[in-house]
Amino acid sequence: MKKEIARECGVTPSAVTQWVTGDSKSMKPENLFALAEATGVSAEWLANGTGGMTKETSGFDANVEPDNGPVRFYEYPEISWVQAGIAAEAVEVWNVSSSEKHPSDAWAGPNGYWLRVKGPSMTSTAGISFSEGMVILVAPGFDVENGQFTVARLVDTNEVTFKQFIRDSGKAYLKPLNPAFGTIEMDHTWQLLGLVVDAKWPRASLI
Repeated sequence: MKKEIARECGVTPSAVTQWVTGDSKSMKPENLFALAEATGVSAEWLANGTGGMTKETSGFDANVEPDNGPVRFYEYPEISWVQAGIAAEAVEVWNVSSSEKHPSDAWAGPNGYWLRVKGPSMTSTAGISFSEGMVILVAPGFDVENGQFTVARLVDTNEVTFKQFIRDSGKAYLKPLNPAFGTIEMDHTWQLLGLVVDAKWPRASLI
């Protein structure tokens, strides 16, 4: 069985064994989708243990809970702000094979990518804060709800910014955490590129 799955996923049988036992500390998004296709199990269930186990039962309220398996990690490339601004699906458009990659236990979809925080606009003296030099994981196409963090693009100039998304009285805003910077009211010239699902200091900056 493992040989058949390995053949369909384009990996070695030993890689499949590591997936099953949880010895693999990092699972690439393309391998996750290939495994889901080969086994008939939903990618969401494989990634997070949520939803239906199979595609047919996804969303079905089953009367059993999945066993909590080992935490999976996914690797995503770090791209530049210029790359993020040129296209929402930046990972598909740009050659990122040589880009630095960072792991995360957060699922950012097949086209997720990291951006390095620039400037002090998202630093705060209280509560959550994002300092310059940290990296944020962007999940392109994910819905962004009030109070969550997002990356948005000014369509006319392809300028990209990282802010907190606020919806108030029927209007949408991009709010910095640093009160020294102004809040931006969104209009048709702005496009949300994705939801920020993780943030951290790169390992290299701590060594």
